[in-house]
Amino acid sequence: MKSLVPMAAAAFVSVAMAPAVAQSNPPPGKSLAASAGILASPTKNQTPEQQAKDETECYDWSKKETGYDPMAPAAPAAPAQAAQPEQSAARGARAKGAVKGAAAGAVIGEVADNDASKGAEVGAAAGVLAGGRQARKAKAEQQKQAQAQTAASADEAKAAQQKLADTFKNGMSVCLEAREYAVK
Repeated sequence: MKSLVPMAAAAFVSVAMAPAVAQSNPPPGKSLAASAGILASPTKNQTPEQQAKDETECYDWSKKETGYDPMAPAAPAAPAQAAQPEQSAARGARAKGAVKGAAAGAVIGEVADNDASKGAEVGAAAGVLAGGRQARKAKAEQQKQAQAQTAASADEAKAAQQKLADTFKNGMSVCLEAREYAVK
């Protein structure tokens, strides 16, 4: 059993290290600059090997300075925790409706038929229905607000990701321009 622990640790380390190696390699047929959305062409007759070296160094520099790697998969956004109304809240609304309805029904029943208990029963039943309707409306409103909040959070995350990407591209472009490449 002891021999499995080092093997498991080695497997974990090799899996954990794999993305770091893959991140610095551009897709086949693309330079690092092109994969980052930058067009760079040599202005001082740099060789393709020199350009690849310069692009790698500028890519790494910009990644270090910005903390952003365009080739690393974006971290998935954490799902927003929607405020879900509990069932007890729905029961509470029905119970409140029943109490209010019973009170009103008792008064009406006493006045109309001299039978407060029958009026209270009818009023309670009507109150339960009204309370249930009110609980459903509140739940629908909470769901609508949660959806709007989730959409706003997603938009903010997307804007923040785009800002990081733009900052990375600007940094890499400046680095390549300093090494005498025409950058667009």
